[in-house]
Amino acid sequence: MRVDRQHLRERLRVYFIFGTPDTAHDPVWLLEEAIRGGITAFQLREKGPGALTGSALKELALKLREIARAHRILYFIDDDPELALAVGADGVHIGQEDTPYEDVRRLVGPEMIIGVSTTTLDQAVQAEKAGADYIGVGPIYPTQTKPGKPPVGTEHIRRLRREGIRLPIVAIGGVTAERTPGIIESGADGVAFITAVSRSPDPRRAAYALVQAGSVTGREDVF
Repeated sequence: MRVDRQHLRERLRVYFIFGTPDTAHDPVWLLEEAIRGGITAFQLREKGPGALTGSALKELALKLREIARAHRILYFIDDDPELALAVGADGVHIGQEDTPYEDVRRLVGPEMIIGVSTTTLDQAVQAEKAGADYIGVGPIYPTQTKPGKPPVGTEHIRRLRREGIRLPIVAIGGVTAERTPGIIESGADGVAFITAVSRSPDPRRAAYALVQAGSVTGREDVF
């Protein structure tokens, strides 16, 4: 379900990402708690040791889709356009080493939202030219999820805007409530995070703190 760019900016404001290897919580409960805290988008990123595959992954993806749909938040699948189609996700997110954008677009059709991970200005320019709906930018700060990648910092977001990137930008990597205001001020439309909520003993409160730090939620049914 593609939406106009301004509406998409608003709906990407507080973007939670996790898979079962990222948390000790029950994934259904975790997503429900994060939604109660105010998240506006969710991405199922099932990667790493012990990750679900096959029918078990599809079953979980369907359960989480129903929750996202009931609460009217955007639902993305990471790096699996076939699964995104099979479960009726709103979008799919791809990295630089995943299936190329053009191939993904041909597979999923014109209506599905496609986000692309970028680290450099050139990657952002190429994603915009290709037709991506939004870009993920990072890591902004050091992150446990990708410890080998050097952080690009908020100045990189400012540079993207100065160089004319108009796509919605979602910043990722080391995002915390304390860092979120500076990230938004630098030109990002939203923040994406994994462990800040997935490993919190109180994910609802952790999500709410990120919502408050971003100064806008776009949803009224929070906390």
